[in-house]
Amino acid sequence: MLENKVILITGSSRGIGAATARLAKEYRANVILHGKTESDYLRTLASELNTRYIYCDVADEIEVSKKVRSLGKIDVLVNNAGINPSKNFMELTNYDWHEILNNNVLGVVNFSRAVIPRMLERGQGKIINIVSVKGYNHILAKPAYAASKAAVMRLTSSMAQEFAPRILVNAVAPGFTETEMTESTLSPAIRAQIGKIPLKRMANPREIAEAILFLASDRTNYITGQTLAVDGGFSIS
Repeated sequence: MLENKVILITGSSRGIGAATARLAKEYRANVILHGKTESDYLRTLASELNTRYIYCDVADEIEVSKKVRSLGKIDVLVNNAGINPSKNFMELTNYDWHEILNNNVLGVVNFSRAVIPRMLERGQGKIINIVSVKGYNHILAKPAYAASKAAVMRLTSSMAQEFAPRILVNAVAPGFTETEMTESTLSPAIRAQIGKIPLKRMANPREIAEAILFLASDRTNYITGQTLAVDGGFSIS
């Protein structure tokens, strides 16, 4: 399905990113990991998968460009890195807004801008942006996180239109998923939302990874500009 494709996955030391890296390796892709820092998680996973890794702040345009240039060919970019602070509107400071938008939106911009020129030269490439069902306007969510994910949904369709037919750009919108990030934000209100999921459970990270790699594969060469919700039916409940 992905044999010999070079896949760079941002934010891949843990959670959905790590699950995607492991599954991509099973599908015989050449995986490149990324983390903000050279953490033990990143080094351990790179050793487990016997693969390369880079580390940099996704919001640092110059550093991102430098690190990506050192990698050579990238067939697929998965923009997974992001943060999810749990603050209400009046609790959010300007610093919070800058941090969230820099990581969740400009991080996508910076990595995409770094890989696109070579993809255009080769005449092909795929970018998959990881958003969230919280980006849909009818779903309750903290404002800054929801706004950042909604922005990337719209960015996805704009990029798809601009770079077609050579680069296909899609997004995956996970629902509630059993990750470290989710575990730290399980308030009573969120638990009530989880209870409304038609499939009556959260997703396993591997289930999200399957959707991401489906879009990364050659099985989906006629899909672009779309956001695929993988949420157990939560967004229609």
